[in-house]
Amino acid sequence: MNWDVIQGKWKQIKGDAQAQWGKLTDDDLDRAEGDREKLVGVIQERYGIAKDEAEKEVDSFYHKHAA
Repeated sequence: MNWDVIQGKWKQIKGDAQAQWGKLTDDDLDRAEGDREKLVGVIQERYGIAKDEAEKEVDSFYHKHAA
């Protein structure tokens, strides 16, 4: 996977991330900066889920937006 695609378009797709994970604030998304590991961490923190579950959600998000 090439996460650079997401990082490069982060400002444009940040709204989509907020729509998918409604508990994330603008500050959370700014803190993630489009970085996969940071986004996984923020999702774990806000939703109280395991890292592997957060990674699955982020990977699903990636597949929707990387094309």
